[in-house]
Amino acid sequence: MLRLVLQWVLSALSLTIISRVLPGFHVSSFGTAIIVAGVYGVLQVLLAKILKIIFFIPYFLTFGLFALVINAFLLFLTDKLVANFRIDGLWPTFIGAVLLTILNGLWAWLFFS
Repeated sequence: MLRLVLQWVLSALSLTIISRVLPGFHVSSFGTAIIVAGVYGVLQVLLAKILKIIFFIPYFLTFGLFALVINAFLLFLTDKLVANFRIDGLWPTFIGAVLLTILNGLWAWLFFS
């Protein structure tokens, strides 16, 4: 349970960092980042596996890099579901998804390996 809470907070920290660095990626506060991280995490659990199965061919042909497109789509959905969180366009969404994947992978490596 502690690991889940730590991952949630670190994901919110990642979102806050991304909003400071990436133009067009707006998170109003750390509290909003906590909510965004929760919604994004739930969407990851509920939809990511299904989308990887549906889009198996592009996922397979790109050696898994299509997962970045799936993550960008889930981030886009999160943008539509959460108030005080806004992404201005396709490129900030995609770059934000890439940065979020990298930062969350870095946190996992630092704290959970």
